[in-house]
Amino acid sequence: MNAAAAALPDRLGGAPDGKRSLRLWLRLLTCATTIEQTIAQRLRDEFGSTLPRFDMLSALDRAGEAGLTMGEVSRMLMVSNGNVTGLAARLKADGLIEAMAGADRRVQRVRLTPTGQIRFTAMARAHERWIEALFADLTETEADDLTRLLERTKRSLHATTHEELNG
Repeated sequence: MNAAAAALPDRLGGAPDGKRSLRLWLRLLTCATTIEQTIAQRLRDEFGSTLPRFDMLSALDRAGEAGLTMGEVSRMLMVSNGNVTGLAARLKADGLIEAMAGADRRVQRVRLTPTGQIRFTAMARAHERWIEALFADLTETEADDLTRLLERTKRSLHATTHEELNG
């Protein structure tokens, strides 16, 4: 075991190096869960909102005036159409999004309202501050290295899962 690995607390009861992938997965999961829970709590406390609402507003913000179909939102957020429909109904009731007239009445397209844009902008600014604070202990080099390694991991995961689906 290398010195860096030896310096990490071992929560796997002295698992051999063969358990390195399991240890890595558990650390990634713990970090991701902690970040998600922290952001979700801050959205509730400061904006009376939820992470799914923020995510949908963010997707619509990126789409601009053209908006998105409900199916596009569903794919972007990786949730079911039913979840998106319920979320959209609540956001409409709050005046944050609006339906757009379209040629096909079966395909509903939505976009941010001016009120939704203002609200999302405030949330996005706070979100950015929170994320920066959560990673403040990393040096610029460490953050760059971690980003590079996670991107490599993402490519590896995509290649592996793609092979399994098509293999």
